[in-house]
Amino acid sequence: MKGYEIPLSPDNQAFNITLSNITYKLQVQWRDFGWVLDLMDSSGGDIAKGIPMFTGGNLLSQLGYLNLGFALEVACDDVAQDYPTKTDLGLRSHLYVITE
Repeated sequence: MKGYEIPLSPDNQAFNITLSNITYKLQVQWRDFGWVLDLMDSSGGDIAKGIPMFTGGNLLSQLGYLNLGFALEVACDDVAQDYPTKTDLGLRSHLYVITE
């Protein structure tokens, strides 16, 4: 398994990314309760929307039946922190992709 960080900043953002040889569109947005992630196909078709970004496991675990071939995990520099704050996403809180 390989892993690498997807560079983010504490701003709403959308971008294309190639994961397991397939291009996806990721969108990250701040909502009143925290950061959420949308995963779409390259044309913007929904795969999963509104995934809360928190530590402790694969954000896509409920989508195992899709056989995406990768996991997305959040880690915070402060191990006591369970999710990225409004101002530390990409700075002290990180999104990693883990490929098989």
